[in-house]
Amino acid sequence: MPSGIRTTVSFLDADVCPLGALSGRATATLSSVAVAERRADADSPSRVRVVEFSTRTAPEAFVDAAPDAALRPIFEHGETIRYRFDVDADVDCPRTRLCELGCPVVHHEVRAGVPKLTFYAEDYDRLRDVVADLRERFPSMDIERFVRSPAEGTSGDDVFVDASRLTDRQLEVLETAHEMGYFERPRRANATEVAAALGIGPTTFSEHLATAQSKILDDFL
Repeated sequence: MPSGIRTTVSFLDADVCPLGALSGRATATLSSVAVAERRADADSPSRVRVVEFSTRTAPEAFVDAAPDAALRPIFEHGETIRYRFDVDADVDCPRTRLCELGCPVVHHEVRAGVPKLTFYAEDYDRLRDVVADLRERFPSMDIERFVRSPAEGTSGDDVFVDASRLTDRQLEVLETAHEMGYFERPRRANATEVAAALGIGPTTFSEHLATAQSKILDDFL
């Protein structure tokens, strides 16, 4: 049975690709990204990369953010507008590199200048090589999440939670709450008791706990 891994990576440097820079300047979320290539013209061997994305951001934001990008609205449905524009096919970007490495991108979105791409690797060795290559070319790369195929006889994916996303305080709150039985039913300790053990107020405890749980659920779900 295949033991492939679905991986999502992000890039904190918006300039790693044209969409990152565009999204960052317009403070926009770009989703359903698609890319294709075509000849620059019928008599030229040079290639042009055609990029499309959908967004709910008003068109005026892109006029100010990228006056020379020649964005063309091609479809509108409710508040969502589909845009298309051309970029130089030689521009190096994470999506292009993943395709060159034999790992096509299956999901691509950009939120406020942070591109996120999802792809599949056959196994851990292949994933390690791909990640090393991406990190060398694009040092701002971060692994958001990766999920392994379920082992034979199991019913679901193995989900890996990145504990490094938690601050030391959030991790301490989770560990203390767990040790004191806060998550048990019935509870062996309530929020006030756990907060007292941590030396913080119940409200602060609840805020740390909610943030930590949200980060974990982002990975799990």
